[in-house]
Amino acid sequence: MNESTQYWVVVASKDHVQRGVAGGFMQANHGKKAPLMRVKPGDWVVFYSPKNALEGDEKCQSFTAIGQASGDNLYQFAVTDNFTPFRRAVQFYPAQDASILPLIDALAFISNKKSWGYPFRFGFFEINSHDFDLIRAVMLGNKV
Repeated sequence: MNESTQYWVVVASKDHVQRGVAGGFMQANHGKKAPLMRVKPGDWVVFYSPKNALEGDEKCQSFTAIGQASGDNLYQFAVTDNFTPFRRAVQFYPAQDASILPLIDALAFISNKKSWGYPFRFGFFEINSHDFDLIRAVMLGNKV
């Protein structure tokens, strides 16, 4: 991995992550521009889904997509007349969902193992290469 490569976690319901995978884009924090400006081409992004659907209650608690940011440009997309979120292009890789539960003890970004969900409340955050490599290995094996 490149020394300047950064590794990010985006939190979104699985149904929203799947829309991004299908469209080759990422959004973060309800379409805010600031988080996406921190991501550079070549940075890796993993998507964590606490729930299967935004409007539902069914838990997912898994990493549900993984990819690399591509292109330098952010762009806005009109979802509705009054919702135009910022997006960034991502090259997604075929991956299997990875439950967070067996990974909690090994992930450094989860400092309080009893309250393991706390870091995800921020919606977007950076992780170290060790944590990323662990998640990637479960999701992709040695495909990349």
